[in-house]
Amino acid sequence: MTQPLPEALAAYFAAQNRHDIDDMLASFPETAVVKDEGEEMRGPAEIRAWMEETTRKYRATVEVKNVEKDGETYAVAALVSGTFPGSPAMLHYHVTLAGGRIAHLEIG
Repeated sequence: MTQPLPEALAAYFAAQNRHDIDDMLASFPETAVVKDEGEEMRGPAEIRAWMEETTRKYRATVEVKNVEKDGETYAVAALVSGTFPGSPAMLHYHVTLAGGRIAHLEIG
């Protein structure tokens, strides 16, 4: 069943759809970890570089289709459109929140 998005995830996806790197990064604490396309990024500098590169390459927008919650962990299914082969594609975001921010994000 679809759950409401927590504030940090709603803000992250809204910023991603505006291609606003600063607002995207604001949803993550200093100790955050992101896993995407077989790579792992840790901390603000690596996560910012990943955001800048993927935003430049793909210009992706996200339409959330389903949200499932288990404690502070969320599984989000979203239709992602952009300038990448196979667009649009259904991607799955696995997110753990800590202190109301995105502590861990894995995209697959």
